[in-house]
Amino acid sequence: MRFGDSPESENFEDRTGQSGGGGMNLGGAGGGMIALLAQFVISRFGLVGIVFLALAYCAVSQTGLLSGGGGPSQEGPSKLDPATGRYMKQVLGSTEQVWGQIFAQAGAKYTPTRLVAYTNYNQSGCGAAQAAMGPFYCPTDKQIYIDPAFFTELSQRFQAPGDAAQAYVIAHEVGHHIQDLEGTLDKAQAAQARTSTTGGNAIQVGVELQADCYAGVWAARSGALEQGDIEEGMRAAEAIGDDMLTKGQVSPDNFTHGTSDQRMEALRNGLSSSNPATCKYAR
Repeated sequence: MRFGDSPESENFEDRTGQSGGGGMNLGGAGGGMIALLAQFVISRFGLVGIVFLALAYCAVSQTGLLSGGGGPSQEGPSKLDPATGRYMKQVLGSTEQVWGQIFAQAGAKYTPTRLVAYTNYNQSGCGAAQAAMGPFYCPTDKQIYIDPAFFTELSQRFQAPGDAAQAYVIAHEVGHHIQDLEGTLDKAQAAQARTSTTGGNAIQVGVELQADCYAGVWAARSGALEQGDIEEGMRAAEAIGDDMLTKGQVSPDNFTHGTSDQRMEALRNGLSSSNPATCKYAR
């Protein structure tokens, strides 16, 4: 994607120089259940289980069930590659411009999210932010957390390289912020509390697919798309589908983000329509 001299967002925090802070603390009854589930899944499915837990963490973190723990962090020099940092800030700045226009057309004011870049471990308003858990949005502090090393994982392990793939990841998390502002995350959490685990997973899939669609809307309106960018985004959406990540070792009833086909279709819908009204949340 080409951003040229597009402005960089000021809603960006570089914590890649921080270290320490202890381990994850899973709070409350939900945390205890998650800890037991983590032990079972990792012992039963190994690496595949760890990848699936990363997806599950992103889903749970949006409900605010995780609480922080550990000691204080220590400051050090930034570990963020300057070019990567600039690109992340430009993508975030572009989302602010696009969603600001969309909200203004609806007679509302867009309140931007904040993107935090960290390395290995940090604290969020939803608890521990760990690189193994992947990027996520925390509605408690309304911030996005990304370890930039995930972009390398996306390119090498998941075979989804390219700057458009990276932009898709950021835009997807911004999509969760849009859902937070619209009240969708609260509605989803309330609906999950009234249903079974399987039903709750299905609700979460609907949340994730709408965020994918919102990412497509942003991309279509950004004016930054170049030849091959759509294909890059589609490869990324395909690579991180639940069925692709778990390779058939996890039941579809436990999917929390949607299959590769579902994620690609949601992204394609946003790209083709450029209209957030088409990004329906399936309750």
